[in-house]
Amino acid sequence: MNTLNKALVAMAVQAALISSPLLAQEQQAQKEAQALEKIQVTAQKRTQSIQEVPISIAALSGERFDAIFSAGDDVQALANRIPGLYAESSNGRVAPRFYIRGLGNSDFDLAASQPVSIIMDDVVMENVILKSFPLFDVQRVEVIRGPQGSLFGRNTTAGIVKFDTAKPGQSFDAYVKGAGGSYGTLNLEGAVGNAINDEWSFRLSGLSQNRDDWISNAHTGEKDVMGGFHENAARLQLMYENNDFSALFNLHTRDLDGTASIFRANAVSKGSNKLNANYDRDTVSYDKGDNNFQKYRSHGASLKLEKGFDGFSLTSITAYDTADGRGKGDIDGGVAGTGPGFIPFDAVTEDRLEDLKQFTQELRIASEGTHGYDWQFGAFYFDSSFGVTSIDGLYGASTVYHDNYTWAIFGQGSYDLSDKLSLTGGLRYTYDEKDFRVGAQNVDGFCLIADFNGDGIMECQIQDYQDINVDDGQVSWELALNYNLTDDTSLFSRVASGFRAQTIQGRNVAFEGAPTTADAETITSFEVGMKSDLLDDTLRLNVAVFYYEIDDIQISAIGGEAQGNSLLNADKGVGKGFEVDLEFLATDNLTLTAGYGLSDTELQDADQTVAPCGSGQCTVVDRMVNGEALIDGNPFPQSPKQIFNFTARYAVPMGDDGEFFVFTDWAFQGETNLFLYDAVEFRTKDNFEGGLRIGYENFSHDYSVALFGRNITDEDNIKGAVDFNNNTVFVNEPRIVGVEFKMNFY
Repeated sequence: MNTLNKALVAMAVQAALISSPLLAQEQQAQKEAQALEKIQVTAQKRTQSIQEVPISIAALSGERFDAIFSAGDDVQALANRIPGLYAESSNGRVAPRFYIRGLGNSDFDLAASQPVSIIMDDVVMENVILKSFPLFDVQRVEVIRGPQGSLFGRNTTAGIVKFDTAKPGQSFDAYVKGAGGSYGTLNLEGAVGNAINDEWSFRLSGLSQNRDDWISNAHTGEKDVMGGFHENAARLQLMYENNDFSALFNLHTRDLDGTASIFRANAVSKGSNKLNANYDRDTVSYDKGDNNFQKYRSHGASLKLEKGFDGFSLTSITAYDTADGRGKGDIDGGVAGTGPGFIPFDAVTEDRLEDLKQFTQELRIASEGTHGYDWQFGAFYFDSSFGVTSIDGLYGASTVYHDNYTWAIFGQGSYDLSDKLSLTGGLRYTYDEKDFRVGAQNVDGFCLIADFNGDGIMECQIQDYQDINVDDGQVSWELALNYNLTDDTSLFSRVASGFRAQTIQGRNVAFEGAPTTADAETITSFEVGMKSDLLDDTLRLNVAVFYYEIDDIQISAIGGEAQGNSLLNADKGVGKGFEVDLEFLATDNLTLTAGYGLSDTELQDADQTVAPCGSGQCTVVDRMVNGEALIDGNPFPQSPKQIFNFTARYAVPMGDDGEFFVFTDWAFQGETNLFLYDAVEFRTKDNFEGGLRIGYENFSHDYSVALFGRNITDEDNIKGAVDFNNNTVFVNEPRIVGVEFKMNFY
């Protein structure tokens, strides 16, 4: 080999040696670009991969989250978008009721307790008004299924919905988003964040959601006087970071002026659960309710302090929230004697939330930098108080007051038993105390219990309700195993207990009835599951199978011929089923997700009865005992037996720096009983909604523009009912079509 050939060979070898790592890096980068995003969650109060946590969790973020809220929907839009999660409300955009794996509480009162906890930026939002805080500048939503009694305490027997918003950082980051659509829908959202100096940074976020009134009142002849809303919210966050110490201050506010739920009289006929000719989406006939107005405000602040030490960290989270407001509704949905249909008497109610105050404090110490084991211990304190005034068109105004005090200590640890097997255990003791008292009764109203004074004038006889105090202390625990079958697949099993604290319901006082109480319910849950990232991280498949039993399950007997709102304890509630979450990067251009959840629930109490619908207007299927329906064997109320959701995104490049995309999302809700008793008229089945986005995204200038549609097939889905007067129902939002623009700045 001559000198020239030797030189060429040497150059070729050297080039190969240099290019091989570059080629490998390029191939690795291409592989990562074609892989699904790794999802980080904080379900166990520390940052972990969702695939490593031995709990059934689903997360929602990015385009899948943004698409759901493009038309300005409230938090209820999450219903059926994640297997096992459902939400509804008979109080408009406030007081949502959440259900996980079929377990929730259908009580509409502003003092209602729920077995699903809402955690917003590490702070529990206990009152139903606080649970409805608008969602904007959200980084991620986590739905943590099953009882979470170790780390999150009482009232988590069903699970947790956890919202984490975007946080301040040292780099400039901003976005602005605007959308306009049908019914005068106009939504504006934006955020800006940046460094103030080397230690301080900030993030300011805001939201304005607006829709014109579009429902007319045929009785008064008023056009377009209901259905709209104007909601504004803002959040300011300040972050201080210095070596091993950080402080995050969060200040948030919300102001809503809108419409309460729209009740539609006799919209289903006896013997049918289908909407009939009385139903007109654009028109109602009200003589009461002042067009069902709704006004609420809330404000809050939190301070999160974190300090790192050698081998552990200390965290303190202090929060204070307030809220007040009122809403009014023509509950019978029509006019007595006029209709639509037969309405035996008028029913109108106004509810006022007065001076809600909630204070929480959590202290937590957790391991840092340990290998093969992790631990954390903490303490929690909760204190809240508020009043609820119920104003009935007949009985007048009555006010009740609620106080709730809670403290807890907890601990959790994880230990690697081997390279593949890890064990997690947790323990918590919680003490909960509630006080209840009655204030003014039947002010400016007619009363059934009355006396005549010396002047011969009838006066209401004020009933002497005794103050109520209930308290309980419970231990909750969990034990879980996680086994790494391969590098891409893990198996987990978990057994956990939890409890929902005793509750007091005083709404019956407004109707000259006694307040009611329910003892604490306790749950034991079993689940096994698999989490896997397959096909070179292009297919994520997570599956969980569960079974749970609830002793002394709390139930709310609402409406019916008794026209009441009473708390009861049934002997037992049982739930079983499974969830499947799938995400698939089918091609470089097509991404698919799908989820399916089956929740088969059953009330078990051989003697428990409730009052069914009034005046025989519905077809009760249950066996009747002394005029009441026996509910043994019935599913939990508002518990969809099946939930299915599906999304697809297809994108094609346009030029060197953009793409055209089509995104669609669909959600299906299976058979659902609306009440504790079973009646033909109050079952829903096969409800579904779909969404569509068609748009263009430019990567160089970081903006997107899209046409969107929500409820694109304009489905009329029954979400709930009122049964004491006539077959009143309320339905989902109408089809909204519009255009959205978003631009990011860095």
